[in-house]
Amino acid sequence: MSTLPRRAKSKAKPVVSEDELPSFLKSISDSEEEEEEEEWEPKSKVANKRRLPKKPESKPKKAAVPRSTVVRKRSRKTAVKEEPNVSLHISADEDSKDGLKLLQPKLDEEPKPQVITKKPKMPLGTKISVIQGKMGNLDSDEIPSTSAPLIENEVKQEKCGEDFTFDEPPLKRIKSTTCPQGKPVKHHGSTKHQEELEMNWDIVQVLSERTNIEPWVCANIICLFRDENTIPFIARYRKELVNNLEADALREVQQTLEELRTVAKKTHATIQKIKKEGKMSGGLLKALLNCKTLDELDHVSAPYKTGSKGTKAQRAKQLGLEPAAISLIENPVELNLLSYIKPNVKGLTTIQEVEAGVQHILADMFAKDKDTLDFIRILCLQRYICIQSALAKVSSKNVNEKDVNKFQLYHSFSCNIKNIQHHQILAINRGENLKILTVKVNIPDGVKNEFCRWCINERWRPKRYANPELMKILHNSVEDSYKRLIYPLLCREFRSKLSSDAEKESIMMFGRNLRQLLLMSPVRGRTLLGVDPGYKHGCKLAIISPTSQILHTDIVYLHSGQGFREAEKIRRLLLHYNCSTVVIGNGTACRETEAYFADLIMKKYFAPLDVVYCIVSEAGASIYSVSPEASKEMPDLDPNLRSAVSIARRVQDPLAELVKIEPKHIGVGMYQHDVSQTLLKATLDSVVEECVSFVGVDINICSEILLRHIAGLNANRAKNIIEWREKNGPFISREQLKEVKGLGPKSFQQCAGFIRFNQEYIRTFCSNQQPKLEAEGHALMTKTGVQAANVKQGKKKSKPVANVVVQPNPLDQTCIHPESYDIAERFLTFIGGNPNDIGKPDMQHKINVVIQKEGLEGTAKRLNTTVHTLQIIIDGLTQPEGFDIRTDFDKPDFKRSIVCLEDLSIGTVLTGKVENATLFGVFVDIGVGKSGLIPIRNITEAKLSKAKKRRSLGLGPGERVEVKVLSIDIPRSRITLDLLRVL
Repeated sequence: MSTLPRRAKSKAKPVVSEDELPSFLKSISDSEEEEEEEEWEPKSKVANKRRLPKKPESKPKKAAVPRSTVVRKRSRKTAVKEEPNVSLHISADEDSKDGLKLLQPKLDEEPKPQVITKKPKMPLGTKISVIQGKMGNLDSDEIPSTSAPLIENEVKQEKCGEDFTFDEPPLKRIKSTTCPQGKPVKHHGSTKHQEELEMNWDIVQVLSERTNIEPWVCANIICLFRDENTIPFIARYRKELVNNLEADALREVQQTLEELRTVAKKTHATIQKIKKEGKMSGGLLKALLNCKTLDELDHVSAPYKTGSKGTKAQRAKQLGLEPAAISLIENPVELNLLSYIKPNVKGLTTIQEVEAGVQHILADMFAKDKDTLDFIRILCLQRYICIQSALAKVSSKNVNEKDVNKFQLYHSFSCNIKNIQHHQILAINRGENLKILTVKVNIPDGVKNEFCRWCINERWRPKRYANPELMKILHNSVEDSYKRLIYPLLCREFRSKLSSDAEKESIMMFGRNLRQLLLMSPVRGRTLLGVDPGYKHGCKLAIISPTSQILHTDIVYLHSGQGFREAEKIRRLLLHYNCSTVVIGNGTACRETEAYFADLIMKKYFAPLDVVYCIVSEAGASIYSVSPEASKEMPDLDPNLRSAVSIARRVQDPLAELVKIEPKHIGVGMYQHDVSQTLLKATLDSVVEECVSFVGVDINICSEILLRHIAGLNANRAKNIIEWREKNGPFISREQLKEVKGLGPKSFQQCAGFIRFNQEYIRTFCSNQQPKLEAEGHALMTKTGVQAANVKQGKKKSKPVANVVVQPNPLDQTCIHPESYDIAERFLTFIGGNPNDIGKPDMQHKINVVIQKEGLEGTAKRLNTTVHTLQIIIDGLTQPEGFDIRTDFDKPDFKRSIVCLEDLSIGTVLTGKVENATLFGVFVDIGVGKSGLIPIRNITEAKLSKAKKRRSLGLGPGERVEVKVLSIDIPRSRITLDLLRVL
């Protein structure tokens, strides 16, 4: 667990007056921390500032004292100095394991100075949240337990299987005026978060504006991410702090936060560089600290980059014309440009050169003025700004004719930037990169005229009378500033914003498709025949058992004139292994292989077996078959046969199999090679972590690859868990995870809620081990007696051997976090329930009786906890053992016959399965060899299933839909569909 938050909180922050240069707060690394403090604190402060040495981690004196109660004396002393006088407090918590406390105090009251008093006694069984600390109830003086405050929605109105983070409505876009406790929580923009570089804007406020999320929520999210909490953990167990935001919203906030931090860090580095060169001025510093985007920063800092010859304005300033430019605005009556003429100095030889130099300085002032830029941006929002693309004038030698035809829609394209679609932006950008298209942003002349009038008559109007010659210079300066500096800046900003939004939407679409694919319902209890189709090299077969064991592999040549002879071999295999389900990959020779099996099924060739088949995507199977993971998992198997095994397992357990493949190779994205690969990988990895965590894994049977995707774990920790399991036998309880090497308190906190235990297996194992444990216990007692005798004789005391028999805990099979076990036990006592009855109808009945009588809020108050905590406890106690959230999700579409493209006609109604979703439409496999396209305009809210909650109007891979054929283009193999309903 990082000690950075503790060290950051233990240092008193000096007070800096408003007229002094802003100081930069602590950086993430220690080296950056020292560098920033030395260079950015005012000199008067640096001289008197006492630096605190790094303190080693404090250790509890007694083993019986919990780690959370250990208090650093020095931190306690500085706590009073650090408390900010604002409504939202973010300070060091003496009682929190993570050294971080998020408070939502009472409103309309002045914060009182913190007084160090004796810690009040908490009610029996109450724990303090590791992240949240103590959150005071706004209506009473009692402190409710928030050991696991953030779970699902307050009152679940739908089935437990559907009420999870990835399947909730877009709450993040709904501006609420109340916090989860029922009182508004205000956040002042002046609050500065530690570890953030100080700018002329507040990171919380800007983050709130860009994501449309309440400031107090943004402040909490910043603290939670800083304390190394994972998105799945926050989304499930810290909902109260983030106002029920879903995982996608948290990811968006995280990405936006990283962008703002990148801007702040780059600004900081730029300021340091300019200061070392001795070119820093007050106006330049202010302009740099006002930058909120990298485009703005580049615009302001461009003249100061290494190798730059300097701008026209800089060269004019070097000639000494800056006072003349300032005088033209401040006191034009006393300005005499003739006095600046110097015949021997280049650039000052004539009055025209002097006027040009003054004009360049004024244009530069206008282009870097915040009010001026804000005005032109607001003006552009009110006008029709369009983006245009045209075919570039290039020779056919440089560009492929086929590539040119791909962009036919954009050879003469124009669209308002407010209405242009994300996929259109990505297509235009790709065409421009290939030098097939030329792109420009068209801003109407009316914007320029109104901007010039405003500048001359209001913002930059001379304070005293100016003669016509000076006014002409002012006019020319404004026009020059707009044409040469402001207009290019606006074009770059518009293009950058459109491209950034399109990239993010494309990546989010990829993430939604991936989530839908990973969470397809598994097909349990079937023996499957996986078929990797092919022509010349034959079709690879693999039969796997219901427990994913490889029973048989083979190769058959179905499309080389040996079909009849190979049919007999397939029949013998299916009958021998009692396999009635065939899984066919959708690669080369897929349709021919499908027709082959469909024909045999229709002729009842496999009788008495009732054989069905389905087609699944084999994207990534070939890459996986030659990967180190596949070689380790199937060392004796030919790589060509490994792909057939992977295809079959994708139906048996899609999540467990697809996590073995790099997400971008799964083939459910759009323009994935045109977007930021770093952002794409981070988002997809986060989606995989979210899916694996919310489904949960049985730690005693899961693979290492699956385990490393659990929140809080990585490849090394997963490997250590597997090694511990192999050495010590199966895990009996979640507490044993703390014994694994490299798995500290923070990792345990993040992963524990997503680890599952099969209680029947654990009970059987413990009963078999009982005689052995009793024998070991007797030997241990003898050894302990010998040790005691040795101590009496003055011999060296040896390390005591623990004689603790780990008992299985029924709560370990649930989604209840270990930090809430004490509350769950008190709740069981309150309702008269037995932990061994978890998931049984009797438990459900007892809970319903109590909730109907007391109500959810009343019961939570009686247990001194929150509604969110109680709700997740109820879910955990009522869900049956082995509950899988994927049960209600879409399953593979099993078929017995096929339909040909020639059999289709306009108006035909079919059922199909979504293959991929893009920003312009959805591709649906209707079983005719070519996917049909449902244009995005045909997907309306009324046609979507109301039984499932959705974030958007999009459909995801694997969903079954009913469609109607609108048009058929056989030569181009294009089928246009209309969505009738989601099945």
